[in-house]
Amino acid sequence: MSLTQHAPALPTPVPAVADQAVLIVHGRDRTGIVAAISAVLGKHEANIVQLDQHSDNPHGGAFFQRTVFSRPGLKAALPAIERDLRERLADGFELEYTLRDLSVPKRVAIFASKDGHCLLDLLWRHRRGDLPINVSMVISNHPDMAEEVRSFGIPFFHVPSQGPDKSAAEAQHLRLLAGNVDFIILARYMQILSGDFIERAGVPIINIHHSFLPAFIGAGPYAKAKQRGVKLVGATAHYVTEDLDEGPIIEQDVVRVNHGHTVAELQRHGADVERAVLSRAVHWHAEDRVIRHGNHTIVFP
Repeated sequence: MSLTQHAPALPTPVPAVADQAVLIVHGRDRTGIVAAISAVLGKHEANIVQLDQHSDNPHGGAFFQRTVFSRPGLKAALPAIERDLRERLADGFELEYTLRDLSVPKRVAIFASKDGHCLLDLLWRHRRGDLPINVSMVISNHPDMAEEVRSFGIPFFHVPSQGPDKSAAEAQHLRLLAGNVDFIILARYMQILSGDFIERAGVPIINIHHSFLPAFIGAGPYAKAKQRGVKLVGATAHYVTEDLDEGPIIEQDVVRVNHGHTVAELQRHGADVERAVLSRAVHWHAEDRVIRHGNHTIVFP
C-alpha cells in the first residue's frame, strides 16, 4: 500500500459569518418550547434572524427547530448562552440541542475516484466562496485527479484500495481523517465503505448516486436505462449507513429525457443533476439545515 500526498498552496479561506450562531433543537413536542428558547436568547440580548420549526404531531410528536441568532461579541457570550440553554431545556423538556458558531466553517474531506465531475464542481464552488466549508483534503483510490485538485490548493492523498479486503486502505483513511474533519463527502467514490469505517470515522458521510436505484444496479446503469426507455434521469444525495444506498435522503432532483437521447447524453444529463444535488446537500448540511430523524430527514430551507 502506498500513500502519496501532493503538497499544495494554502486553501483560500471561506468568508466567515461574524457574530452569528445556529441552534438546532429536536425532541418531543410540547407547549412552551419556542418561548423557552426565545427567553434564553433574549436574556443574552441575542437577535433571532431566522427561525424554522416543524412538528409531526403537536400532541407529543417529534419537534424540530433551527434558529439563527446574532449578538455582538458572540464568541465571548456563547459559553453563558449554552449554559443557560442547557439548564432551561433540562427543566421538563425532552429535547436535544446543538449550538454552533457560524463563523467557523465545517471541515470537509472529499473522497473521489476517477470520475471528477462532482469533485471539481465542489472545489470550484468552494473557491468561489459559494459553499460555507473548508476542504481539509481530497482522498482518492486513483491518482488521476491529483494535478487538478492541486490547482485548487487542496491537499490530495492517493490511497489505493483494491480487492475485497479494504481494511488497510480504511486504516490509512482513518489516520488522515482523525481530528481533521467534521463530515465526509463521497463525490462519486466508487468504493463501498465498511460498517467499521463508518462507525470509527465518527462524522456524517454524504453520498451521491443516480436515482435509478434500486433499478439498474451495477455497471452501466445509463445503458440499462436507455434500453428501458426511461423518461427521467435524476440523482439522490443521502447520508451513508451500513445499508448500502439506503441512508436518510437529503436531496433529490430529476430532468426529463426522451427516446432521442443517446447513452452519452443520458450520462451528461445525469452528471449535471448529480453536481447540483450534491452541492445543495453539502450546503444545507454545512449550515445545519438538515436534521436526521430515524431514516429520514427534516430539511429547513
